[in-house]
Parts: sequence; C-alpha cells; structure tokens
Amino acid sequence: MTEARWQELIAINAEVNNRIRPVTDIELFGREEYWTYPVDGAGDCEEYVLEKQRVLIAAGWPKSALLITVAKDIKNAGHAVLTVRTDQGDMILDNQVTAVLPWYATPYRYIKRQSPHAPAKWTGISDTRVTTVSSVGN
Repeated sequence: MTEARWQELIAINAEVNNRIRPVTDIELFGREEYWTYPVDGAGDCEEYVLEKQRVLIAAGWPKSALLITVAKDIKNAGHAVLTVRTDQGDMILDNQVTAVLPWYATPYRYIKRQSPHAPAKWTGISDTRVTTVSSVGN
C-alpha cells in the first residue's frame, strides 16, 4: 500500500466517522437490527461500515478488499467494522476508534466476515488471542 493510499484510508475513516451521528437502530428504525446506509446523517456501526465501504469503492478500492466484519466488543456486544485487506495486513476501520489499526491491535474478538469472493457469504474467524486483564493498585 502506498503512502497516498494509506493517507486516503485514514482520511475516509475520519470523514465518515465525523459525518455520521451515532444513533441506535431502535431509535432510528424501531427494531433491534437493521442494516442500511446512514439515514439523515445518523446510524449505528453497520451504517458506518456500509458508508465507508461505499466511499472506498468510489475512490477506486477493490470491493474484494473491503470486508464487513462482525465482532464482539469489550462489553461482549455485537459490533461491525470494516476490514481492509492490504499488503500490510488487515486493517480495521471502526466508528468507535479514530485510528486505522491492524486487526490484532483492536480490543475486539472477531466472529465472521464477508467472503472476498462472494460478499453474500460469511466466513467464520478463529480469533484465539488471549486477553489479559489486570487491576491497578492490588
């Protein structure tokens, strides 16, 4: 990945994160889960992911490198991020973190992601990283 492409990735992630206002699907659509593009500049993690994917494709990134990925966050709640496959490894675009990070530097436990060859199919992910928890002052 060239420096220009890296900077483009960072800029698009930040632009979409700043443009969309975080609102739950319950508040927007009256249902627990509903995947669509942002509505009136608002949405939850799925809307951020879909918008980032759309903007990156429009910028010339290959769709097969932009994989919607489902994870569990630090509260064990479901969360969607965009995995961008690069020659530098898989990078994560997230609405909860401004930095673009390698997948292994995020606090998430990855469950499944789109197949790069068949976007309607999902591939399970075996994330066997061990999380270490410590307390301060004990």
